[in-house]
Amino acid sequence: MKNIVLYTQRVEIVKEYNERRDCADQRIAEFIKECGYLPVPIPNNVDIVEQLTKSIDFKGIILTGGNSLVKYGGDAPERDNIDEKLIEYSIDYKTPLYGFCRGMQSILDYYKCKLVTVDGHVAVRHVVSGDEGELEVNSYHNLACTSLLSDELTVELTSEDGVIEKVRHKELPMIGTMWHPEREYPFKESDVRMVKELFGGNE
Repeated sequence: MKNIVLYTQRVEIVKEYNERRDCADQRIAEFIKECGYLPVPIPNNVDIVEQLTKSIDFKGIILTGGNSLVKYGGDAPERDNIDEKLIEYSIDYKTPLYGFCRGMQSILDYYKCKLVTVDGHVAVRHVVSGDEGELEVNSYHNLACTSLLSDELTVELTSEDGVIEKVRHKELPMIGTMWHPEREYPFKESDVRMVKELFGGNE
């Protein structure tokens, strides 16, 4: 099945049971299905992910939200490792990759773009603008990039206070957005169209 899309999961630490749980909002899988693909969650285990990417055909990768990067105060280094591994895989094999919220932060960090603390971007809606015109999006983050230093990425949308809200790789099929497509009710046609155009048709 070549219409599979792999997606990452956040890490929840449950101290009373001494457990580190992989989990994801059910709406993420529903969003991927809405785009026309079969969603497959992947664990935060590098060895398993390496075997998985070698064993199945898949259309693309989605880096989801949740958990700050360790260098910015996060407590899930396994998540950082998985995102880095998948970004490297995307680059090596030119596999389409979409990262949202923390996923975009991972892309920015991979390309040496510094994240800073921003105010007024948690549990709000605001307008972003750029070459694509204006778009109202949700916002659930307190870390963001305000100055893109990488020559390999291009800024497509920014918020009124200068936060970079969407980036695209100049040569590879890679996009990042700071908003959550799965937190729209109903899903936005523009988000569905973006993913379809990035990942290509179904087979």
